[in-house]
Amino acid sequence: MVAEILASLSRWLHSVFIDQLDVWVILGLVAQFMFTMRFVVQWIASEKARRSVVPATFWTFSIVGGALLLVYAIYREDPVFILGQAAGLFIYFRNVWFIRRERRGTNGAATVS
Repeated sequence: MVAEILASLSRWLHSVFIDQLDVWVILGLVAQFMFTMRFVVQWIASEKARRSVVPATFWTFSIVGGALLLVYAIYREDPVFILGQAAGLFIYFRNVWFIRRERRGTNGAATVS
């Protein structure tokens, strides 16, 4: 019984992780790694500051990982994944825009002459 379960599990793992391995799966894995790194960066920055911090690098990883995941989702033709990643990219780019605007010293407020 246990041997049959292990053999079945082994076949399933081989099917999922070996038989399906192609350039698209590799792209998906790289994309997921990039997307995951944003949490690592945020965690390290927050630990160093001893408060919750979202550094610009978080948004860079979000954009790269999200864009790669969107390409992967389009290839896989997954509408839920496509919509989720596309919406996320809008938010990531918007946050980068806020950061760049802040660094330039303009906050978008009207100035009184």
